[in-house]
Amino acid sequence: MWKFLAPPAFKEEQTGPEADARYKKLRLQVFLGIFIGYAGFYIVRKNFSMAIPMLAPFGFEKGELGVVLSMNAIAYGFSKFIMASVSDRSNARRFLPLGLILAAISMAFMIVPIQCIGSAHKTLAITLMAVLNFLVGWFNGMGWPPCGRVMTHWFSIKERGTWMSVWNCAHNVGGSLVGPMSVYGAMWFGSWFYGADSQRYFLIGTYLFPAAVAVLIALIAYCLIRDTPQSCGLPSIEKWRNDYADTYNAKAEEVLSTREIFRTVLSNRFLWYIAFANAFVYMVRYGCLDWAPTILTEKGINIEDAGWAYFAYELAAIPGTLICGWLSDHVFHGRRALPTILFMAVVAVFIFVYWQNLDNINIVIACLIGIGFFIYGPVMLIGVQALDLAPKNAAGTAAGLTGFMGYVLGTALLANVVIGFVAEKAGWGWTFILLIGACLVSIFFMALTYRKEQYLVKK
Repeated sequence: MWKFLAPPAFKEEQTGPEADARYKKLRLQVFLGIFIGYAGFYIVRKNFSMAIPMLAPFGFEKGELGVVLSMNAIAYGFSKFIMASVSDRSNARRFLPLGLILAAISMAFMIVPIQCIGSAHKTLAITLMAVLNFLVGWFNGMGWPPCGRVMTHWFSIKERGTWMSVWNCAHNVGGSLVGPMSVYGAMWFGSWFYGADSQRYFLIGTYLFPAAVAVLIALIAYCLIRDTPQSCGLPSIEKWRNDYADTYNAKAEEVLSTREIFRTVLSNRFLWYIAFANAFVYMVRYGCLDWAPTILTEKGINIEDAGWAYFAYELAAIPGTLICGWLSDHVFHGRRALPTILFMAVVAVFIFVYWQNLDNINIVIACLIGIGFFIYGPVMLIGVQALDLAPKNAAGTAAGLTGFMGYVLGTALLANVVIGFVAEKAGWGWTFILLIGACLVSIFFMALTYRKEQYLVKK
């Protein structure tokens, strides 16, 4: 397997106008490849959430299905860190499509516990669902690291924020397709497999159809992605743009061993600062997103309005992310800490206004739009900053560390468990206090990296 994934050798470097034109063309091509490829991962990531309401007639209960659902986030958090170290030593052109195909296969097999086992053997069916959903999450963790590898090799530090803000919208594009695909996949192909048994059509729309589309996307991504400029006979991005990061040296172009990668990443205190910051940013992100429908319906707002509030939160992420990335490059000269601090301060204000106006749906939706607009920029920029703070040959693992802290500590523990427990025992008021506190803690940790980035202003 390692031979299959090994990075391609560097080719003799080309120079002149022809090489320059080829560089510009390939940059756009590989960017399109990782955008399409990463969107594909979100087509086969959280489909189980769509299936839960349809599983009740088959004898499965919400509690046991919730356990299955949790396997995805736990696996994703660990995989994003562990598999990143493999990605840093692998050919991104092969690593990304491989992860997407394996995620798609795991998703397609989610049909088996329902179709072949059923509630008659519920323990076995639930166990198999949990294992498969764990695998879906694990293989999904192979999506971000190769994209980070491509970004560090093809885009320099002072332009990376803008390009990554555009690329980050891929998850919104892919995630938005899951609902329509589950509906139309069931309509178009359900009868092919189940005839008149329409109760099972959702298995095709939710699992099999998205999996087939994801495999096709993986093949397209393979055709578009290239690992590094040097493997295409082109100079490094730093040399081509004359834009060198503080972490750059000749050794950054070499492939490190697993031990060297982990030593480089885990000994960097600035990466730990942003990893902890990311945990609290994710606490705010998912603390607001996941609990919004529950808060609003408990306050007497109908579920339809709550659903629109949820939709508005996600939709506002796209322009907010793009603007934040552009600002970090063109106003803050490649620095990530200061715009993240400013955006999180604004998020804290919107959370306070949201808290004080829970009975007013118009103000609530306006606040959720504001939170969605400003929270996703920091989510994106912390990932970019991880790439900036680590050498190119350990960038995926660096971003994986922030992702691990975001999903395991920030989402699973703080946003889901702690917020839920506090809401039940102390009321929603205290959850808003926790969310505002999380904004302040994230600002504190980001402030610790502020001076580290000041060399970019002097360049």
